Amino acid sequence: MSILGLKKKQPKTFKVKVITMDAEMEFSCEVKWKGKDLFDLVCRTVGLRETWFFGLRYTVKDTYAWLKQEKRVLDQEVPKDSPIMFHFLAKFFPEKVEEELVQEITQHLFFLQVKKQILDEEIFCSPEASVLLASYAVQAKYGDYDPNFHKPGFLAQDELLPKRVLMQYQMTADMWEEKITAWYAEHRGIARDEAEMEYLKIAQDLEMYGVSYFHITQNKRDTDLLLGVDAQGLHIYSPNNKLNPNKSFPWSGIRNISYSEKEFTIKPLDKKKDVFKFYSSQLRVNKLILQLCIGNHDLFMRRRKVDSIEVQQMKSQAKEEKARKKMERQILAREKQMREEAERAKEEMERRLFQLQDEARLANEALLRSEETADLLAEKAQIAEEEAKLLAHKAAEAEQERQRLEVTAMKTKEEKRLMEQKMREAEQLAVKLVEQSERRLKEADHLKQDLTEAKDAERRAKQKLLEITKTTYPLIAAYSTPPAPPEPADFGYEPAASRLDFKDSDMKRLSMEIERERLEYMEKSKHLQDQLKELKTEIESLKLEEQQQQHQANMYSLHNEARGYVQDPLYISHSNRNSAYMSQMAFFEEV
Repeated sequence: MSILGLKKKQPKTFKVKVITMDAEMEFSCEVKWKGKDLFDLVCRTVGLRETWFFGLRYTVKDTYAWLKQEKRVLDQEVPKDSPIMFHFLAKFFPEKVEEELVQEITQHLFFLQVKKQILDEEIFCSPEASVLLASYAVQAKYGDYDPNFHKPGFLAQDELLPKRVLMQYQMTADMWEEKITAWYAEHRGIARDEAEMEYLKIAQDLEMYGVSYFHITQNKRDTDLLLGVDAQGLHIYSPNNKLNPNKSFPWSGIRNISYSEKEFTIKPLDKKKDVFKFYSSQLRVNKLILQLCIGNHDLFMRRRKVDSIEVQQMKSQAKEEKARKKMERQILAREKQMREEAERAKEEMERRLFQLQDEARLANEALLRSEETADLLAEKAQIAEEEAKLLAHKAAEAEQERQRLEVTAMKTKEEKRLMEQKMREAEQLAVKLVEQSERRLKEADHLKQDLTEAKDAERRAKQKLLEITKTTYPLIAAYSTPPAPPEPADFGYEPAASRLDFKDSDMKRLSMEIERERLEYMEKSKHLQDQLKELKTEIESLKLEEQQQQHQANMYSLHNEARGYVQDPLYISHSNRNSAYMSQMAFFEEV
């Protein structure tokens, strides 16, 4: 047996990776499998029974294609990679999602696909509708809104709005979250499948919902257009406007669709209308357009017929399932409500318990404080009693001191009166002394004048005596004997001698009187000076005593102010008396 004759052994299986909107699956397929075999395997794995909406899409060169179910998988233009990549997506869209989508899994897959198309901006959506759709998406994901659980920032990691909407307004992520949360809080009580259905009911009214777009030309040379295929029919758009079609061909008005190489022909059911022709760029795209047209037209016709037994069973089962889930939700809602009420009652009881504990603790603290206050008040009462006794004792001492000061004040008044009397007497004595001094001065002047006259007379008498002596001296010397006393009648100088003797005696007497008067004056002056010194000493002692009394009065006044006593008015005039004493002392110093 020749080695060259041996054929290379072919593998019996190949790897396939299928990506759904919420999962990834890998399968090992047999080489002979057709597209239907792989599609049925995926549907069974997912649990999908409404298979006519979905298909397996793959990428070929610069476009995409749907896996044909009647041909083998490996005989189609699928990628040659291992594993082969397929996307399980909705190929056809219902006209009314609420009536046509029966199974919950079908609704969920449509919800995920439409949501992704809106976020990727394959379907145009206004900002207001985007926020509303986002609120239903949050309800489907997180359930009922709970402010204690859904704190600000809980949507930070979720993609809920198209980038075009986010860039259109100058709003922060927190502001968008606040708007979405405001709508989200109103969806309380809506289950996940109901929220997803509400999402789809809003999305199916968008202009680009369920439309597959293809670039076409109206002739072979120019006029670029867009062809839209959806559940309603065929639509012709301008290249820059995918929202409003220029022309539409509903499935009910199309008699036939055909293509020859790159030319498509749409024949209206009304033969009076013109046939519409357009051209596409590639044969593969023409096949895809034809495939989508056939599928959408079949579903269009199918919706207008009576449902098959399988669909009726599915709807009945779905209805029963919805009723069962509704009942379960009601039971769960009642149980949740009862649990919430129990939780609230428990929280209320705990709060009441904590409140009672706080009240008991506060009452205990208040009792302790009252006991401490009572002890403190008792201690303060004892201290107040002791202070009252001390104050009474001090009040008695203050009263004694006040009486003593009153007696002292009376003595001071008496002494003041006596001092004033002495001052008046001293003033009178000073006036008398001044008068006597003036009189004595006048007498002394007279005496000095008389003394001067006497001295002049004495000097003259002595001069005459000297002259007489000089005249009689030779006679005495001649006779050497004393002469007999002359007779008074014979000598003329005898009267002069007797007159001289008289003058000498008067001068002596006058000198003695002047000396005596001077001595008396000096004695009186000395006595007056002694009295003035004594009076000054008394005034100084009175001033010192007055200062001590003033100090005692000030202390007594401070004591009375501290204990609430009124100051005795007898002590108010000390400063006036002091000023009077100062003026009197100044007067005596001048004297």
